[in-house]
Amino acid sequence: MKILQVHNFYQKPGGEDQVVAAEQELLTNHGHSVEQYQVHNDRIEMLPSWNVALKTLWNSESLSTVQQRISCFNPDLVHVHNTFPLISPSVYYAAAAQHVPVIQTLHNFRLVCPGSTLFRDGHVCEECLNSVAPYPAIIHRCYRGSLGASAVSAAMLTAHRMTGTWTRKVQTYIAVTDAAKRKFVEGGLPADRIVVKSNFIAHDPGLGMGEGKFALFVGRLCEEKGIRTLLQAWKALPDVPLKIAGDGPLRDLVAESTRNMANVSWLGYCNHANVLQLLKDAFVLVVPSVWYEGDPLIIIEASACGTPVILSDLGSMGEWAAESGLGMRFAPGDAVDLAKQVRALNARAQHFPSSGLASLRMRMRQYFLAHYTAEQNYRQLLAIYESALVASHA
Repeated sequence: MKILQVHNFYQKPGGEDQVVAAEQELLTNHGHSVEQYQVHNDRIEMLPSWNVALKTLWNSESLSTVQQRISCFNPDLVHVHNTFPLISPSVYYAAAAQHVPVIQTLHNFRLVCPGSTLFRDGHVCEECLNSVAPYPAIIHRCYRGSLGASAVSAAMLTAHRMTGTWTRKVQTYIAVTDAAKRKFVEGGLPADRIVVKSNFIAHDPGLGMGEGKFALFVGRLCEEKGIRTLLQAWKALPDVPLKIAGDGPLRDLVAESTRNMANVSWLGYCNHANVLQLLKDAFVLVVPSVWYEGDPLIIIEASACGTPVILSDLGSMGEWAAESGLGMRFAPGDAVDLAKQVRALNARAQHFPSSGLASLRMRMRQYFLAHYTAEQNYRQLLAIYESALVASHA
């Protein structure tokens, strides 16, 4: 099979970029031909704002380039990961003009939320979910806190909803969780064209032992990741070491906390190899997010390393914990409840070091092997491709 991958990279590397690379490697390793059309948001700094706005709505250059790629490469399908903001939805039309089916992975909530997160002012927000014209996002400046940028994002969604881009030009959507699929259906995407396929990690890091005896947070230091809840909880946990790996707009708050709390250390940005080693050494990963996370790779990596997880009982995170029978849940944004869960798990680790967490770590590892290996994901992805091709021909 021949696949053309389309992806607009963000300025800050993230999980979506890792998934694109992992799927490209996965498909190539199984003998498929993969060509990529990629654009990086670093280009934004070289463009005037009006030009970025126009490209967000419709990028003729992307249209022409993808048409040329299709003519030369002759792919069986086009798999789009992200078009925002520079590639634009014009690539769907490029594929449709040459009768090549489009698969779109829904990594975030961009197609139903101009800010892409369904999160505003410290809480979940669904005001635009059922709006043809998502004007609340403009009023609240939901994209980057900018009136102009929010208006452009909302205009892009409105224009392509009204012209039927999302319903007529995409053969199959891939949602990463059942919880995410339900939100997209609420937002107007056709339920019969959304399939669910989780993320995965291409290379198994192996089981860790948790010998570091510290709790770990990994992620962007921003409001939606629940950083304030995390730091507030640790004020009540003076005997539990916490390591924070990541960077972001709340770095000053984290830096100040590390000066005031001897048991909290901020590592700054860590490369992937260092993150995996931290996961193997930690006795628990804490995911205190207060927004609808998609399918965080860090939770999958924690499963592979056998590291227990304490996470917010919200959206797909809560569903993952309930379905797996793993993961200790706490009320989103509730620092007292989070501290209670950490304290209970830490007591097991301290008083029953040989057996308290060993069985839980093995169950985490077994869940990874049962659900998140590259081979399992390949079979799921191939089935989606084949089904899309059949539907397209029909």
